[in-house]
Amino acid sequence: MEIGASEYVHEVKALVDEVSRTQAAAVGEAAALIVASLTGGGVVQAFGSGHSEAIAMEIAGRAGGLVPSNRLALRDVVLYGDDPVGVLLGPSGELERDPSVARRIYELAPVRPGDVFVLISSSGVNGSVVELASIVKEHGHDLIALTSVQHSTAMTSRHPSGRKLLDLADVVLDNRAPYGDAVLPLQDGGTFGAVSTITSALLAQMVVAEVVRGLTRAGLTPPIYRSANVTGGDEHNRALENRYAGRIRRGA
Repeated sequence: MEIGASEYVHEVKALVDEVSRTQAAAVGEAAALIVASLTGGGVVQAFGSGHSEAIAMEIAGRAGGLVPSNRLALRDVVLYGDDPVGVLLGPSGELERDPSVARRIYELAPVRPGDVFVLISSSGVNGSVVELASIVKEHGHDLIALTSVQHSTAMTSRHPSGRKLLDLADVVLDNRAPYGDAVLPLQDGGTFGAVSTITSALLAQMVVAEVVRGLTRAGLTPPIYRSANVTGGDEHNRALENRYAGRIRRGA
């Protein structure tokens, strides 16, 4: 039997329904932490490496998203620090497995005590994200983890402490991706058709939607980006960004 696009869509639809059903309570808890941070003058700090950076981009700096937000990344040690470009050019995955890079990322970011962090990693075991989670909690920030519980629990941590991202989080959002991420079988073994990016993006946007609901219920106007490609979008966005001068950055 040949397996292709229609079978993949079937699997994705089932996972979207599963995520929306099983994660509603956790989404509400995550949104409450963000609303509390924003109303107190805080900013959302989002981090993901590899494909998980795409989810940090869903949270920080996109049309329909929250203005008071930053996207943290491994390359920050070059863009905002003094590390040479060569640190980004090592073997695939090497830097994201290095715990020592996390403190540099935190120290280079415009972080204040009331900020809330969203850390994204489907495996949740690599050194950089686990160490960053440890630093975040060390400094007293609320921490939301977006991960695959199934994949993470099947893995051994790559952090010296033996801990995983989900062990450190105040709220865990489970993207329900399977171990290995892909959902369709190959005839000679293995799988294809990855799903974590889709279900993680869904969770990110569910959280934003609940944050908007929470701010609106509090009588506040949600600080939301408009598309830069609609009339008046740039002006609207600049006015909001000016409110958070020195608190947010829009790097590469």
